[in-house]
Amino acid sequence: MSDVVSPVTGPDSLRVYVNERGVSVPHGSVAVDAVRALFPELAADVDAGRQRLTDSRGLPVEATQALVGGLIYRVVPVRDRLDSEAAS
Repeated sequence: MSDVVSPVTGPDSLRVYVNERGVSVPHGSVAVDAVRALFPELAADVDAGRQRLTDSRGLPVEATQALVGGLIYRVVPVRDRLDSEAAS
């Protein structure tokens, strides 16, 4: 029997969720990469600023945020805020 111990390695990818759909992406990916893997058209909208990402609680997330396995993202439309004069 050999005393050589092989190093423990983890999975080659991370599992995250975008709009309730699971996707596996390579280590080193950012949030918008997970969107792009499932919804290329939505990722283009995120890149263009027409959509944005939120976490599972609805808090804004940067599209360039590094991924951590198990995170849940939602893609939501960007809504322009009414300025105070237009709202009066």
